Amino acid sequence: MPLRIEQTRDFDAVGSVHKAAFGGDHGGTVARLVDALRRDDPTVLSLVSEEADGVVGHVMFSRALLDAPRRLVAVQSLSPLAVAPEWQRGGIGSALVRAGLQQLDERGVPLVFLEGDPRYYSRLGFSPAVEYDFRKPSLRIPDWAFQVVRLSAYEPWMTGTFVYSNTFWEHDCVGRRETTSDEVGALSGTE
Repeated sequence: MPLRIEQTRDFDAVGSVHKAAFGGDHGGTVARLVDALRRDDPTVLSLVSEEADGVVGHVMFSRALLDAPRRLVAVQSLSPLAVAPEWQRGGIGSALVRAGLQQLDERGVPLVFLEGDPRYYSRLGFSPAVEYDFRKPSLRIPDWAFQVVRLSAYEPWMTGTFVYSNTFWEHDCVGRRETTSDEVGALSGTE
């Protein structure tokens, strides 16, 4: 499966993938979030899957913080992830996440957080973050949706409150807005 770092020439195609995968107004919001994260986070890890048709999948990992008792810890947020509808359920999303986690592990990132469907993300090594004493940044995030994967640089003292970058707050992309667990699969942009 051809995966690579996103290039400037991919920006429009990536926006189209998010709009199609998430649909409606939410797709536009996610596409604007991606644009803002590119501008606001020089360390962002943005990967695409490309087929003969062009870009068919995208994942973004951006900087975030863990407010741990000892000190602030630089961590990452996995958001968003999307696969074009006609390419969904073929392993592209999983491959993008795995490739990103491997690169972040090599960079020494200790933790990656996300909001998403545990049925999907548990296959990729994510677990409910509350089980490890991590606290959510918003009460609008259900416990089941707040997930974390611990990478090689993780140390047991790294616990506390997860803090999104301002970009997520500015685009109102934290927590669920009247979303049920049955709707999460559709909102993940991969199913």
